[in-house]
Amino acid sequence: MVRSKIAGIGMYVPSNIVTNNELTRYMDTTDEWIQERTGIKERRYAHRTQETTTTMGVEAAKIAIERAGITVNDIDFIVFATLSPDYYFPGCGVLLQRAMKMKQVGALDVRNQCSGFVYAVSVADQFIKTGMYKNILVVGAEKHSFGLDFSTRGRNVSVIFGDGAGAVVLQSTNDENRGILSTHLHSDGTDAEILAMFNPGTHANHWREQSATFNEAEIGDMFMSHAMVEKAENFPNMDGPSVFKTAVVKFPEVIMEALAANNYQPADLKLLIPHQANLRIAQFVQQKLKLNDEQVFNNIQKYGNTTAASVPIALCEAWEAGKIKEGDLVCLAAFGSGFTWASALLKW
Repeated sequence: MVRSKIAGIGMYVPSNIVTNNELTRYMDTTDEWIQERTGIKERRYAHRTQETTTTMGVEAAKIAIERAGITVNDIDFIVFATLSPDYYFPGCGVLLQRAMKMKQVGALDVRNQCSGFVYAVSVADQFIKTGMYKNILVVGAEKHSFGLDFSTRGRNVSVIFGDGAGAVVLQSTNDENRGILSTHLHSDGTDAEILAMFNPGTHANHWREQSATFNEAEIGDMFMSHAMVEKAENFPNMDGPSVFKTAVVKFPEVIMEALAANNYQPADLKLLIPHQANLRIAQFVQQKLKLNDEQVFNNIQKYGNTTAASVPIALCEAWEAGKIKEGDLVCLAAFGSGFTWASALLKW
């Protein structure tokens, strides 16, 4: 049986460390308030003009490619996951291909927010299994700091997010003790607006028409307007408690789905790498599945929520720390905007 294996992995985080105390200069918050609700102590912010989502992805990709023992000329497909692309269009995949001076390979951009990397891995896994491609570069990268509301109004969202990138190279293997065993993808758009960034967008305020607050004369049908900026509708919007309630249900479900599909139990896991959304969510999932501290890897304390980048950054850091060895059973899981949720079970 042909499977996909992670042949190389890399990560990149900006050098600029921003602590919780530094955020108190811009908003009414405290280190204690942030840590109590999210577990976050600090995060990284990219250089405002010299670093982009693509450039960070390139740095992570260089490491992954080197560790896979190949060169950029061996990459025959790119899957790039992000919610914060350099441009509205084109996507980051082609920008990375250009920046790394690759041959003219296909590049696919995935927009599944926090679940983006796991979705991207699943897509790449199918291409490897069919034999269509041999060396697929999968990247998750985000530059959140450029689009956050650094005021008390936006603190519930802005204190959570950070910047960074992670990447893996997928290759085929016939080794039954290695590779991706299965992936599981889900979505439910019923409450999509609970966690969303509405503008800029082409909805022409369709979402507003569903609520009593819609005022066409005030807002208009513009792609971007002064009123949208004044109402902070060009920043991410999140109903935190509602997201939490759904996440703590879907996270354990999709992890158990992956384990059951391969006849494993939670106790068999060497390591769970959850999307770094909120330390409280990860702790709830750990308790629900009765996992010990050594079976769950969290680094949100240092990097915040890097969305599509969080799973590969955490996976890379865990591997570099020696927490993952060949043959270990590892589960990747994520839940995010959409809502979307996903898992991947693999033998390292």
